[in-house]
Amino acid sequence: MADFLFALLFVILLAPLFVIVALMLKIDSRGPVIFKQSRLGYKGDVFNVWKFRTMCDDAENQGTGLTTAENDPRITKIGSLLRKASLDELPQLFNILKGDMSFIGPRPAPAKHLKEYSHYEMQRLDILPGITGWSQVNGRNFLTWAERIPLDIWYMRNVSLKIDLLIILKTIKVLVLSEGVYSGRNDKEVQDANKKE
Repeated sequence: MADFLFALLFVILLAPLFVIVALMLKIDSRGPVIFKQSRLGYKGDVFNVWKFRTMCDDAENQGTGLTTAENDPRITKIGSLLRKASLDELPQLFNILKGDMSFIGPRPAPAKHLKEYSHYEMQRLDILPGITGWSQVNGRNFLTWAERIPLDIWYMRNVSLKIDLLIILKTIKVLVLSEGVYSGRNDKEVQDANKKE
C-alpha cells in the first residue's frame, strides 16, 4: 500500500517532467517514447517493464542486443542524458501502481532468463522486483549476472525496514554520482556477456 501511495504521489509531482522528457525524445529521434520489455516478476509472472526509450528504435535486434556499453552507437543523445540521471526508469512508477513492481527489490530480469534459472536462482523471484535494490547499490551494472544473484537472494532473505532505508540512502548516492550506469566492460566483453544472457 505504501508503494502505491508513494508512486502515485511521485507521478503527480513529476507529471511536468514526464511531458518534458517525452517531447525531448520525440524531437531527438524516431520511435516510441516508451520502451517496454517482457520481464520476470513475482513467482516468475511475466509483465512489461516500462522505461523512457534511450536507444534507437528496434535496438534490441541490433548490435549487442540487450547488453549496452557506454559508447554504444544505438544510444541517442537524449537517451545518454536520461541514463546518466536514471530518468529513463521513471515510467516504472506506473509498474508499481499496477502492482508488478516495488520501489525496492531485485531488478526484473528479461523473461528469457526463466528457462535458465537454477533452483537457487529461482529464489530471487520470491519477492516483487524493484526499481532499486541491494545489488543495484552494491555494484549495479559493474556486476555480472552471476554476481547479482547472491545479493538479490540475500536481500530477499533479510528484508527489513533498516535495510530498505540503507538502500534508499545508497541509491541517492549512486544517482548523484551516476555510478554503475554502464558495466565498464569493453565491446568484446559486452558481446560475450550478451551471448551468455
